[in-house]
Amino acid sequence: MTVIRTVLRADDLLRLADDGQRHELVAGELRTMSPSGEEQGSFAAMFTTYLNGYVLAHHLGRVFAAETGFLIVTDPDTVRAPDVAFVSEERLRVVGVSGGYRRGAPDLAVEIVSPHDHYTEVETRKSRKKLLPG
Repeated sequence: MTVIRTVLRADDLLRLADDGQRHELVAGELRTMSPSGEEQGSFAAMFTTYLNGYVLAHHLGRVFAAETGFLIVTDPDTVRAPDVAFVSEERLRVVGVSGGYRRGAPDLAVEIVSPHDHYTEVETRKSRKKLLPG
């Protein structure tokens, strides 16, 4: 039996029909994440609120919610969506705003680890090799 593996690009992920799940791309492979649990979601909301208040008060840049994808590697594409992200004002000016995923890694990416997260997946998400400048 032959298995054909389809390598997706960031544009394919962007056009993916909404199925109520969060998806990311890792080296062109689609990854689906289960919804957050109550505690994880509450902590993410609280952290986002406090961080955003501080960033806005000091004109430091922008805070992004979990639904925001960051295109961090190309060929094959990797698009990650941290639970909370921050991009500095300086980097916002340099890269600008795109119509799709934000190019480059955020200055700060926060992942709120829940009890059901696998260690290997958490470690994979921390990988910073071959990041796009941004």
